[in-house]
Amino acid sequence: MDMQVKSRNKMKLVMVGNGMAGVRTLEELLKLAPDLYDITVFGAEPHPNYNRILLSPVLAGEQTLDDIILNDWAWYAEHGITLHAGWTVTEVDRQRRTVSASNAQGEHLQVSYDRLILATGSNPFILPIPGHDLPGVLAYRDIADTQAMIEAARKYRHAVVIGGGLLGLEAANGLMTRGMEVTVVHAAPWLMERQLDEAAGRMLQAALESRGLKFRLQTQTAALLPHEGGRVGAVLFQNGDQIPADLVVMAVGIRPNTALAERMRLHVNRGIVVSDTLQTVTDPRIYAVGECASHRGIAYGLVAPLFEQAKVLANHLAEFGIGRYAGSQTSTKLKVTGIDLFSAGNFMGGAGCEEILLSDPVGGIYKKLVIQGDRLVGACLYGDTADGAWYFKLLREGRHIGDLRDRLMFGESNLGDTGHQGHQQAAAMADSDEVCGCNGVTKGAICQAIRDKGLFTLEDVRKHTKASASCGSCTGLVEQLLMFTAGGDYSAAPKKKALCGCTDHSHQEVRDAIRERRLLTIADTFATLGWKTPNGCATCRPAVNYYLISTWPQEAKDDPQSRFINERSHANIQKDGTYSVVPRMWGGETSAAELRRIADVVDKYQIPTVKVTGGQRIDLLGVKKEDLIHVWRDLGMPSGHAYAKALRTVKTCVGSEWCRMGTQDSTQMGKDLERALWRMYAPHKVKLAVSGCPRNCAEAGIKDVGIIGVDSGWEIYIAGNGGIKTEVAHFLCKVKTASEVLEYTGAFLELYRQEGWYLERTCHYVARVGLAHIKAKILDDPAGRKGLWERLQAALEGQPDPWVEFAQAAVDLRQFEPVICVTPPSTPETRSQGALA
Repeated sequence: MDMQVKSRNKMKLVMVGNGMAGVRTLEELLKLAPDLYDITVFGAEPHPNYNRILLSPVLAGEQTLDDIILNDWAWYAEHGITLHAGWTVTEVDRQRRTVSASNAQGEHLQVSYDRLILATGSNPFILPIPGHDLPGVLAYRDIADTQAMIEAARKYRHAVVIGGGLLGLEAANGLMTRGMEVTVVHAAPWLMERQLDEAAGRMLQAALESRGLKFRLQTQTAALLPHEGGRVGAVLFQNGDQIPADLVVMAVGIRPNTALAERMRLHVNRGIVVSDTLQTVTDPRIYAVGECASHRGIAYGLVAPLFEQAKVLANHLAEFGIGRYAGSQTSTKLKVTGIDLFSAGNFMGGAGCEEILLSDPVGGIYKKLVIQGDRLVGACLYGDTADGAWYFKLLREGRHIGDLRDRLMFGESNLGDTGHQGHQQAAAMADSDEVCGCNGVTKGAICQAIRDKGLFTLEDVRKHTKASASCGSCTGLVEQLLMFTAGGDYSAAPKKKALCGCTDHSHQEVRDAIRERRLLTIADTFATLGWKTPNGCATCRPAVNYYLISTWPQEAKDDPQSRFINERSHANIQKDGTYSVVPRMWGGETSAAELRRIADVVDKYQIPTVKVTGGQRIDLLGVKKEDLIHVWRDLGMPSGHAYAKALRTVKTCVGSEWCRMGTQDSTQMGKDLERALWRMYAPHKVKLAVSGCPRNCAEAGIKDVGIIGVDSGWEIYIAGNGGIKTEVAHFLCKVKTASEVLEYTGAFLELYRQEGWYLERTCHYVARVGLAHIKAKILDDPAGRKGLWERLQAALEGQPDPWVEFAQAAVDLRQFEPVICVTPPSTPETRSQGALA
């Protein structure tokens, strides 16, 4: 009864928009006055609040949609918030103080308000050129756009992104990662001209071109041309050139979404005009926050100032009345994995400004600091952005930098005698220093949360403080704060993460149980460990299957149905449903006979594409599934395992046998390694390389194991990765003989097989257990090293090749037989059954 009375006495707060700025306002409000309002939220998208900034990693395949949800459905229920997701507000009656909305099902709803927040965000600008409304022409703004782009990447080949700004480059990178050939069309002379100067823009372009992106700069689009089927098929430029385009993404800017505000007769001028308390200047009961708001003539499009607005608005709604928003300094970071850039302030300089430059094009480093009147007024960094937050702090505070000038370019860690380097950077920061610019979180707030709430993981910190939960560029610094604050607890007692939703057990607990209880089947494992889902799922079954066969080789029985489709078919499925076949060539060396067999197979089965891979192998692309078994038999070559979580290739240079620079026979070493390891399954794919001299033509420095020949023997490097995020391999040791290379390499890989978690690359495994652990097991324990090498050899002995030894490998040949559909005579009964199906 009392609660009902209390609810009736609450003021009614309605928010139009369910995006990051609006929901952040509600989060801040609930901290200050959790019982002041009954809150209703209308969101046009059928999703809870998500991190729009991280749509780019979703497009690139680095994260999933579930990963970027900020406030799930349960959060709204927990805080008594009524969320109408998938509803569009059609009208607001300011006299009656009512909000009217409708959904796709034609339903209508009206609610009243005492206070109203407009958080309608912005709309992407679409160039008004012929063909802009063709199917296949998209903006890049929300989950629906992202899903449409992912779907297009599965079906089509050529993509054109119009706009070389921040969003356009992220879209282009994501589509390229998905396998499309992407051209970026940009009207300006260099990329991101609003955030970078020309030198940094050119370096960015070169880095992206090395990944495979193409660019048409200083180019205007005249029209989009349709394909025969009516979908967009080409882009026509004003100079008469045209290029193919199965997908066109327009990323040429955004405009505040003010349509509803204009219908409400609110004052609009490049956004909904608001005061310093975020109240609309027309109606003080109505507020605007985020990209739709215009404050002192500026509509902000970056998340950091929007969150500053949210804090001020929440303060005012909570009736504290002391907060004022005075505008924001902004900085820019690019969310393309492996490319670091940062800019802030007046980085272009001008009259009365001085510039300090550091340029190293070969090393990929560029720094430009702009000084005016003994103050830092702008910064542009490419390649090394570690001090971006510090420069931004100096810029915002307007601090005199005369005493820092001679060391300013070299960063905060090189000031005076502080001596703070590497992981000690966190310790050098003051509690008031900002760590997460997107969310305005300071070092003191993060450290206090770690101490008070007993946080041990990055996920915990993100959940409780929002630090590192937006663009992610401060992740490294947050991890340093965890290590600095939690100390031994951070590394020794991290919070357990379950293998999947079917169990509460972690990867390590499952591995330990299989070893300690001698479990040999998936069913035994599920029963012993009390799996919540009796048959498991697509996440846990492959992991448990791997843990069984790697822990008890020759005893545990492999379950092909618990492998992914590529491993069941022993070929890589492609986006058009065909497969690719990569026969093994030891160390990249082949023969005329093998090449003839490959050529004959290509002709016989009309395989459309033959390509040399980055691992020095020949890939046959476009093989029909029903032809796979016949292609294997006709090739008569062992499997390249390009489809498997296994050893892929050992890449080699020609070495001392042919090269006048070579110091060691890298080709023979590569063949020996590949023959010793080729049947090896692992937690993830494994790639090796052997270079015959320190010139490193085989790129051994970014492989899971890299071997480099030197005058006195071989250097061994481990845990490199040339994937989405390049990781340089760690030096492990130097040995004299080829047999030692085999033993040390095999011992490391067997250790990884035994301790690595399923789908964990070697770089992440070594980062988790530490290089010192690896060295203790491999270098400091000769008997243990030899035992690991012998265990691997015993595990691989007699393992069949699925391409050559069908029967022994227990390959289910039925999967390659085409399904023949027989249509029965049409009767009323069969028609009824068909309708039910």
